Amino acid sequence: MRFDIISEIDDVETIATNISIREIERLRKIYGKARWRKKKGTATIVLEDGTMHRAEVHWYEATSFGRKEVKIKYLLD
Repeated sequence: MRFDIISEIDDVETIATNISIREIERLRKIYGKARWRKKKGTATIVLEDGTMHRAEVHWYEATSFGRKEVKIKYLLD
C-alpha cells in the first residue's frame, strides 16, 4: 500500500538495534554495513485513495543511509 507522510513523526522510539533486528543481514546486503536501528512513531498519512489517517509507522534507520522501508503498522483512527 502506497502512502505519503504529511506531518512530523511524533513519539519516536527505538525498538531494536543491530543484531536484535531480525532482518539485519538483508539490510546489510541491500544498503550496506552500518549501525541499524528499527524505530517506530506516529504520523498523519494520506493513503492512495486520498483519505487521511493517524497511523503508527515503523522503519529502519542508519546514520549514513537515513530512513528506509517505512511501513504502516496500525491505523489509529
